Amino acid sequence: MSVPAPIGKPSFDSALHAARQAAGPQHYPAGALYAVATPIGNLADITLRALHVLQLADAIACEDTRHTQQLLRSYGIDGRPLIAVHEHNEAEAAQQVLERLRRGERVAYVSDAGTPAVSDPGARLAAACAQAGLRVVPLPGASSVTTAISAAGLAGDGRFVFMGFLPAKAGERAAAAQALARESRAVVLLEAPHRIAALADALAALGERPVTVGRELTKQFEQIATLPCAGLAGWLAADAQRQRGEFVLVLHPFDAAPPEGEGERALRLLLPELPLKTAVRLAAELTGAPRNVLYEQALALKAAAD
Repeated sequence: MSVPAPIGKPSFDSALHAARQAAGPQHYPAGALYAVATPIGNLADITLRALHVLQLADAIACEDTRHTQQLLRSYGIDGRPLIAVHEHNEAEAAQQVLERLRRGERVAYVSDAGTPAVSDPGARLAAACAQAGLRVVPLPGASSVTTAISAAGLAGDGRFVFMGFLPAKAGERAAAAQALARESRAVVLLEAPHRIAALADALAALGERPVTVGRELTKQFEQIATLPCAGLAGWLAADAQRQRGEFVLVLHPFDAAPPEGEGERALRLLLPELPLKTAVRLAAELTGAPRNVLYEQALALKAAAD
């Protein structure tokens, strides 16, 4: 996440004052870990509560100390000890954080961007706190997942699956993309710029299924487009700028209901050869139709045949 110029001092002071007025100290217990969501690109997307906690914290655990130091300076926050907690030292660094919490300190944890522990380090740290009987206080805020979904215009019941990054190896990635063809719910994927073309090639197997591509969300060169999966590679190749930045992709849901009468047709073929319950189970597996509906249809077919 590139960090633009610092927020003006009067604006910051006003925001911090509003945060303090909004919630008193009873909302910020000592000896607790605060999982603080930070902006995914636009510095103005920080919450008032996050600003207050980052100032209140005795120490700040973070994914990248250099990045976090720059972020804090943008908000006029200085002088907080920083503890590196990343994927390579998460287990060991968690113990250092636990020691501080046991001394009654407040420790804030931030990832490089967005909500901690969502396809980012932080899950082990939160789990270690819970196991030690220490409190974890989540501070909601920016998330690339919900940001992309809000712009995708998804139909259906709102359910989605978060898959994050698909495997890096070509064969495993292709297999994972093929498996997505059987997922009827919306699917959220993340990808880095150096692998977006390879992901587009893998998703081409999904044909006309719509995908919304969010590039550089909330940043200056934000771009959001919805197109068929089969056209994603061509869309990227049409403009070199489209392959730069961080990506969030949302596969749109599809109606997985079997064609009308498909379950009954399967039952008519299976019932003469198999026990009723076995025929219903196989028909459900073959067609995806609800088993309770198929069971009622099977009973009716059996009664009609007797």
